Amino acid sequence: MNLYRESLKIKSITIKNRIGMSPMCMYSATDGMANDWHFVHYATRAIGGAGLIIQEATAVSPEGRISPYDLGIWKDEQIEPLKKITAFLRSQGCVPAIQLAHAGRKASHDKPSNGEKQLLPSEGGWQTVAPSPIPCYDNELPPEELTEDGISRIINDFREAALRASKSGFQAVEIHAAHGYLLSEFLSPLTNKRTDRFGGSFENRIRLLLMIVDAVKTVWDNDLPIIVRLSATEWAEGGWDIRDTVKLAEILKEKGVDIIDCSSGGNIPTQQIQIKPLYQVPFAEAVRKTGI
Repeated sequence: MNLYRESLKIKSITIKNRIGMSPMCMYSATDGMANDWHFVHYATRAIGGAGLIIQEATAVSPEGRISPYDLGIWKDEQIEPLKKITAFLRSQGCVPAIQLAHAGRKASHDKPSNGEKQLLPSEGGWQTVAPSPIPCYDNELPPEELTEDGISRIINDFREAALRASKSGFQAVEIHAAHGYLLSEFLSPLTNKRTDRFGGSFENRIRLLLMIVDAVKTVWDNDLPIIVRLSATEWAEGGWDIRDTVKLAEILKEKGVDIIDCSSGGNIPTQQIQIKPLYQVPFAEAVRKTGI
């Protein structure tokens, strides 16, 4: 009954309890900059006793934002406001982590309170990118298929974002590869129809994620954890499933990833999620058996 009070040591960090705040987009930024709203939002959770806070999806590039209101970490000017947040969280005994993200074909949308519709460039939106030119919804404009040069830029964007995260005082970094965003789109055979080295086989579809992990490791402190968030299943026939996740988790463990953050779904509008109490726990249990 008191397990939640027990501390947990991962590499050089100690999480004081088992209470962790998941990354949840707040859609409250301008030009990707954290502000007083974000400080109060995260500070109050730290004061409330959370041992770990993973900051919401923070875009590695402007076009990687889900919406124009997302946090970002694509330029050095975004470091100082984040340092203010991490310093306060650490003063409360809370471990600050950050989720690095690229929204892929799900980028350039309005915030939920405005209906989440796709935004055109004339409405403050931008051209989206993805592994293949398949729109998320039939009534949306298709994304642009990434070239290998574009893929190389995204790998570098994640590397630079991880470096800025380190300079901002974060003690763990999470690579977002779930919920139908860019890296999840590459993993899925339903959204990745490429015929080059980034598509087709399982080994090719996971290639971009592995390259990003390698790039992040070149700038991230080896004593601090690296987390990867995965959708354990897409809940769709012919899509990514728990067997793929377990296989990938074993490879990520060999790569030096410390934690798999298990979630599910988010890539296919026709997904059939079988919701019940603790329905995602078996996914985490299967991944833990890999030893990660």
